[in-house]
Amino acid sequence: MKRRISSIGMVCVVTVVLIFTLSLTAQAVEWKMALGDASGGTQWEVGTQFAKLLEKHSNGKITVALFPNGQLGSEQETVQNCRLGTLDLAVVAINNVTPFSPKVGLLTLPYMILSLEDAVKLTQGPIGQQLTEDTIKAAGVRILGWAYSGFRVLTNSKRPVRRVKDLKGLVIRVPKNAIMIATYKAWGINPTPMAWDETFTALQQKVVDGQDNPYITNYVMKFYEVQKYVTNIRYLFSLEPLIISEGLFQRQSPETQKILLAAGKEASEHCRQFIIAKEDGIKKELVKLGMQIDDPADNEKEFIERATKKVWPKFYKSIGGKDKVAETLKMLGREFPF
Repeated sequence: MKRRISSIGMVCVVTVVLIFTLSLTAQAVEWKMALGDASGGTQWEVGTQFAKLLEKHSNGKITVALFPNGQLGSEQETVQNCRLGTLDLAVVAINNVTPFSPKVGLLTLPYMILSLEDAVKLTQGPIGQQLTEDTIKAAGVRILGWAYSGFRVLTNSKRPVRRVKDLKGLVIRVPKNAIMIATYKAWGINPTPMAWDETFTALQQKVVDGQDNPYITNYVMKFYEVQKYVTNIRYLFSLEPLIISEGLFQRQSPETQKILLAAGKEASEHCRQFIIAKEDGIKKELVKLGMQIDDPADNEKEFIERATKKVWPKFYKSIGGKDKVAETLKMLGREFPF
């Protein structure tokens, strides 16, 4: 009789353990994160670090699967899918968020950001917080963190470019972003708007002569195979927000929301340190791979004057007004350049 009771007790214990295990398994979820760039770049770095932190601090209840190289669609498509709630997370260039949340265009005004320190100060301070709130309202996505990718340098396959006049006759690919298009027009050419996933092929087939992206992106995307010349311009610092569907965020418990915000902040700092450690080495590697790097003439003076005077006033209204630009410059310790 005792053996029978003992057997029944053992069965009960096993059943309880099995139910508990199944309960834990049922709670565990895997979220999908879209990346426009290849693995090895800053998008991958901020995404993988975020995924590690989220899994650790959620005790394994939330894991993240990363899909690089635009596997889940173009960057603007992934923003839209996060907005609709059909995609959980994405890391995208900020210029691909601007069509959904025009006020973040403040951070894409040419020569607004002049250093990594400027980029961090703006994204991690009150202006960054306000832009996050604006993006939640306008786009239905929340910015959890930032990839700091460096300045978008100009590359082309035809000749060195050191002055604005050297751009004449070059066909330059740009993202489908009004501010970036206007910047190249201010420099005297009509750029070719093109989706990111079409760019390498277009360069390879000579449909376009050049493009601009950070050094690390040029490296991981192997643009050195189809581009020869680099112009070390600094008109736009490449910021790539890590976004989450706001609907998904709001469905989480307060504790999980705190974990998400903390993981995003820590992943941003990790990415800042990553680009500091890697960028100089990448430049040297690109030279070894056959690229020629030139600085703009006269400290980029003509590029700066044309872009700021012709482009900024066109977008005051969409980014929140001239006063917002003045506030941003003041925070950076600068005054209006004109």
